Amino acid sequence: MKKFNFRKVLDGLTASSPVGSSGGGSGSGAGGGSVHPGGTAGAAGTPREEIQETLTSDYFQICKTVRHGFPYLPTALAFDPVQKILAIGTRTGAIRILGRPGVDCYCQHESGAAVLQLQFLINEGALVSACADDALHLWNLRQKRPAILHSLKFNRERITYCHLPFQSKWLYVGTERGNTHIVNIESFILSGYVIMWNKAIELSTKTHPGPVVHLSDSPRDEGKLLIGYENGTIVFWDLRSKRADLRAYYDEAIHSVAWHHEGKQFMCSHSDGSLTLWNLKSPNRPFQTTIPHGKVQRDGKKPESCKPILKVEYKTCKNSEPFVIFSGGLSYDKPCRRPSLTIMHGKAITVLEMDHPIVDFLTLCETPYPNEFQEPYAVVVLLEKDLIVVDLTQSNFPIFENPYPIDIHESPVTCTEYFADCPPDLIPVLYSVGAKHKKQGYSNKEWPISGGAWNLGAQTYPEIIITGHADGSVKFWDASAITLQMLYKLKTSKVFEKQKAGEGKATAEIVEEDPFAVQMMYWCPESRIFCVAGVSAYVIVYRFSKHEVNTEITSLEVRLQCEVEDIITPEPETNPPFPDASSQLPSLKSLSGSTNTVACEGTMKDSIPCLSVKARPVRMPPGYQADLVIQLVWVDGEPPQQITSLAVNSAYGLVAFGNCNGLAVVDFMQKTVLLSMGTLELYGSSDPYQRQPRSPRKSRQFAADNFCMRGLSNFYPDLTKRIRTSYQSLTELSDSPVSLELERCKSPTSALELKCHCELAKKTHSKNRENSFSRSRSSSVSSIDRDSKESITALYFMESFARKNDSAVSSCLWVGTGLGMVIILSLNLPASDDLRQSEPVVVSPSGTVLTLKGAVLTFACLDCMGTLTHRPYEVWRDPHGAEDGDKTRKRKLVMHSPSSSQDMGDHQFAVICSEKQAKVFSLPSQTCLYVHNITETSFLLRADVVTLCNSVCLACFCANGHIMTLRYLSN
Repeated sequence: MKKFNFRKVLDGLTASSPVGSSGGGSGSGAGGGSVHPGGTAGAAGTPREEIQETLTSDYFQICKTVRHGFPYLPTALAFDPVQKILAIGTRTGAIRILGRPGVDCYCQHESGAAVLQLQFLINEGALVSACADDALHLWNLRQKRPAILHSLKFNRERITYCHLPFQSKWLYVGTERGNTHIVNIESFILSGYVIMWNKAIELSTKTHPGPVVHLSDSPRDEGKLLIGYENGTIVFWDLRSKRADLRAYYDEAIHSVAWHHEGKQFMCSHSDGSLTLWNLKSPNRPFQTTIPHGKVQRDGKKPESCKPILKVEYKTCKNSEPFVIFSGGLSYDKPCRRPSLTIMHGKAITVLEMDHPIVDFLTLCETPYPNEFQEPYAVVVLLEKDLIVVDLTQSNFPIFENPYPIDIHESPVTCTEYFADCPPDLIPVLYSVGAKHKKQGYSNKEWPISGGAWNLGAQTYPEIIITGHADGSVKFWDASAITLQMLYKLKTSKVFEKQKAGEGKATAEIVEEDPFAVQMMYWCPESRIFCVAGVSAYVIVYRFSKHEVNTEITSLEVRLQCEVEDIITPEPETNPPFPDASSQLPSLKSLSGSTNTVACEGTMKDSIPCLSVKARPVRMPPGYQADLVIQLVWVDGEPPQQITSLAVNSAYGLVAFGNCNGLAVVDFMQKTVLLSMGTLELYGSSDPYQRQPRSPRKSRQFAADNFCMRGLSNFYPDLTKRIRTSYQSLTELSDSPVSLELERCKSPTSALELKCHCELAKKTHSKNRENSFSRSRSSSVSSIDRDSKESITALYFMESFARKNDSAVSSCLWVGTGLGMVIILSLNLPASDDLRQSEPVVVSPSGTVLTLKGAVLTFACLDCMGTLTHRPYEVWRDPHGAEDGDKTRKRKLVMHSPSSSQDMGDHQFAVICSEKQAKVFSLPSQTCLYVHNITETSFLLRADVVTLCNSVCLACFCANGHIMTLRYLSN
């Protein structure tokens, strides 16, 4: 018989953050101590020379490959018209460089200061950034990872505006004091040439002109510099003679200036919503003044002032009227109007309303030379939460379809799942059905930002990331080539009726906002069965079909409400024993009486779900189609608790889910509820602890005041968007109130910032510093005395040995709880597949109970050779495909049962990991071979048993930010 122990491969990302002080939680690298049977890691272990190593620490080097999603808090925009690459600066000092789809680079200023402005050295592979700490940086983009070549810090003046002419070696820098400095771009040092503000304006002018808001060289003469000051002063400066050629004054503040390509005229935008056009030959006053969105007065007076025009661009065309494009300038009489971009082409004025405030925009032109006809063809608009490119070549100005995955947080991501080595036909199939659902009306031209080089690499394999969102949508992403490409979008809210005004009270008891938020997902790539658990206590089972169908959605309602602490027991010593596992249990009602129930408009809610499933036939397009909706219902005035665990098996045709009250198992083939049982009833007579029911009844507000759901609460910083749930941390709550912020800091957020090629990279944690916890999670034994509720935290279908004396494997459901208990349920399936649709499936507790420390997170099964045993599954077949005799209707199952041996010895190993420790059990004897205490000072957020380099390892993500990988060694 093979024996296994754990050896740590990689421990943490930072050496400063301590891991657990017990077991193998301390130390790093491959030299961690081995683990003895039934104990913890010790100093004396099996020598490494006696073990043939298959995994080393070098295999677990973690590096950041790409950052997905929209740049956080964007501030600046730049475009190289020759290389056709785009740069976006942010308030956190980050720069994103985007090119053709797949070209996505992220770099960060060490200072973290906000990026004020970006300037490309056009066609030279370099970029200048001006930051809020008054520093200039020159980035080299001609290498795999961009790096800063030079930096220049201004100590006495604040930088307000920068300008780098095309093919020039001089960078002009305007400051808050009104001075203009010149930097040599090659040496990146100040030239000593300074245009002082008091030299630029007339000597008779005593007032300060304000900060420099614009700098640009003349298209006709690069030796002439146009300087715009905030108070409305414009100076045309001759760099050779060091004097002003002309000065112009306007009584409104200037926000931006744009040249005509001939260099004889320029346009200014002002704070009163006006545009002024100036001629160099007569600078005394503008020869044209317009307020595009101002109301024209009847008496011939000046139009009413409007909001400031923050930026204007003046682009000319050879065969048509010039384009005048600006942001802002709307009238004040409509305060609720959305941010807009206005395009003036001849006499036609088009206003494009945006969903978010405009940060900056740039007009893309055919030529980089400022003294030629510009021929604009597109406008890049940077919004606070989006990037839009408008096609100027078509009269209706359609937008381009954005190929970047920047809309991944279009709705907040609430959960993620990662799948590697998917069936190779899945990605093309998902893409084909997703392409049919895409919006119409996009520009038919190719994405204009097409620069950069993108190499797929030699070792690509099918990878899919699934994201669930707060609005109920689910997105499938192709992650095979590092960059993300959205394949398919599914809207789970379409199976429910739209709530009318004032009819959302049932759901409001569960969650104040986002009633369709996706809480959990389970996907079987082989059978294409997809299951979603929503925040409003429902489960939807989807099947994949290439054919459109019009059908009704089947729905089931489940009562799952069992509150043992509410039993009125005047004499606790006379409590009856727990029922035996074989006893017949009715569908559970709430064990509490009718006291303290929640009244709603004078009636007590009972047997109603939170949402209403559509009762009429629904048209379902090709793709994922809802096959079954399972909803938990109110019980005696108590709302259903949210779902904390979910598992599906396509070979068995079963879906199981649990919450803090109990477990439900549903046959989604026969559309029947097989089991609806409280957690304590699952033990039968095998409960290792004697739990005394509590009296008097605890306040029902207990469940409403604890918000511990993974992944959703952290997306809402304000306390008004709270979500009621009960999760595994219910086992550690004492009678004293626990602060909401403490519970929120334990919830991992779901970002896609770190992509690691193992299933561990499904969730990340943004508030996981160890010093944020006032106490560690309690052990399972001490938790019994604190709370009688025991949430279901992990579920796993597999072919295993349910009892000690079993001689053959059978279908089982492994159940893990928040108290560290593992219960094995036996599944009695029909002997033949022909009877599967008619014969009932029997689910019964086996009596086997295993224990761990902390809430159970994951299960895995190994065969006698230490190879990971996969779950059985059904090969996908189109449920609405053309019937072709029995061959099409017959199910094809793939089973991964371990090989049996003649000596009746143990030939299967179960790996169970909790938030505190990992254990290996030998089956069917149920002997605990090895224990590894992973952490004592923190707890695990995620754990998965995966195969890397033909070896099996346990990957763990700890709340203190450490990633630990434990490998299995046989001796």
